[in-house]
Amino acid sequence: MSSPDVPGAIDRATDPAADDGARHVSSQARQGGVDTNPYRGLLPDLPAYACTNCGHWQRWPAPGPVVCPVCADVRNALPEHGFEFVTDKQADELVTGFWRPAPVDGVTEFGTEPRFGLDSRGWVIETDTGLVGFECAPWYTADMLAELRRMAAERGGFPVLASSHVHGYGALWQLQQELEPRVVCVNVHDLVWTKAFRVTWPADDVLTLAPDLTLHRTGGHFPGHSVLHDSRRGILFCGDSLKVDLSPDGDPVALSAHKAFHAQIPLSHGELREMLAVVAELDFEVVATPFEMVPGITTDHVVHLVQRLLSGPPDAAPVPLAEL
Repeated sequence: MSSPDVPGAIDRATDPAADDGARHVSSQARQGGVDTNPYRGLLPDLPAYACTNCGHWQRWPAPGPVVCPVCADVRNALPEHGFEFVTDKQADELVTGFWRPAPVDGVTEFGTEPRFGLDSRGWVIETDTGLVGFECAPWYTADMLAELRRMAAERGGFPVLASSHVHGYGALWQLQQELEPRVVCVNVHDLVWTKAFRVTWPADDVLTLAPDLTLHRTGGHFPGHSVLHDSRRGILFCGDSLKVDLSPDGDPVALSAHKAFHAQIPLSHGELREMLAVVAELDFEVVATPFEMVPGITTDHVVHLVQRLLSGPPDAAPVPLAEL
């Protein structure tokens, strides 16, 4: 069995995407309408509402919530003119969807226009065991869902859906409802933010989601904040562990790390050391935040950033890439 600290070959005891038996049972349940868990369905089927400020979805009794917990948290900004929420039908009327190849082959970017909430992106990654979704768009239109179903039919299904932390959830609840992935994965320390959907595989510090795709908890920004390392393509889906500043031409020019971006609260030295212990062991030359994919950000850049932040007082300001 592979060490949990050094993921190696896929181990069926710990790899969600490698369990053919579970996949077969799930397929039977969907086709035959049979659910083998007698306790499924205990939660009420409540409507979903999205915060127009950050896009966070909540399931709530009508007429809906009055406060968004994500905006009320220190890591986000409060809406200047008060909270406003929209239903799923209203969200569908507000946006149009798009998808396009990411800068690295085998990854597709899903998003919406105009900007809604934090304007997150959903990354769909091709693997040997089907598609893996990481992070989600703010909403999925009918055309976006049709494209995902087409891709899943051609690429071996859509067995796994995961996210780094709540700022990347987007409409994750909608994809779970529409595509029924067998594995919905968020780190166990962040379950408090998952009320709109059902986590089927709470992750510990390290979890292999598919061949060459491993989830690692970095903590820091959130206690359960996790990054997804694509060792085959050399990509670190870094969540909000990094903030990348781009030039008008889209080139990376600076890097930073933060506890709270809007308030510019830096990570503590202990949090930085925890992040460094994880990221320094991962080889990558591309990073993907919940908002963009950026080639040219390497392991060395991130290691040098964290080492620099550890050398003085905590700081959330961007550091020019040329200095890293």
